[in-house]
Amino acid sequence: MNETIREELFRMQDIQYRDFQAKLIPQADADTMIGVRTPDLRTYAKQLLKSEDITPFLNDLPHRYFDENQLHAFLISGIRDFERCLAEVNRFLPYVDNWATCDQMSPKVFKKHRQELLSSIEQWIASEHTYTIRFGVGMLMEHFLDDDFDIRYPEMVSRIRSEEYYVNMMTAWYFATALAKQYDAVLPYLEENRLDLWTHNKTIQKAVESYRITDEQKAYLKTLKRKKEKDV
Repeated sequence: MNETIREELFRMQDIQYRDFQAKLIPQADADTMIGVRTPDLRTYAKQLLKSEDITPFLNDLPHRYFDENQLHAFLISGIRDFERCLAEVNRFLPYVDNWATCDQMSPKVFKKHRQELLSSIEQWIASEHTYTIRFGVGMLMEHFLDDDFDIRYPEMVSRIRSEEYYVNMMTAWYFATALAKQYDAVLPYLEENRLDLWTHNKTIQKAVESYRITDEQKAYLKTLKRKKEKDV
């Protein structure tokens, strides 16, 4: 099965797209990129989930090609059994080595099992692996900024301290989105300087770029931008 899947991925190869993608995702080795467009990967994943036992492919870790990891993420996202999906996520996360694979993995079944998901999110955020942390913050952003919002969730994210760009960027993305959805509850994290300086300022930048935040809010957020210590 695994060889058949690889052959199909090469059949869908787009060389120009591969070269474009290699520039967007510098963490991934360009030599491992086949160049399959995302809509084609999504469609292929749906076909496999309907017609094949995907277990052999999911067990074949680590994969050789970036596109196999992309397909793996889409397959996991389509698993309907919560316990199995969660187990596959945990097995796959250590092999995720770039933002694209991390961010496109969004299991649909998680929406129906939010409370059961929380303990796993806490474990992911406490990880030392860049993309496991990023995934955990992403799941909080996706599932816990609306009706299930609780102030302890941004508190969890605010305690993250990392030197990794892709962790800090996701943290900023989380807080910018939280400002759009839970402005009054989340604003004190900026007013009280509870984020590291880079993440603080990036949050403000992303929030100001958002159409979901009012002009009045944007004007106030700009006043909260912090200067680097050496410039103070």
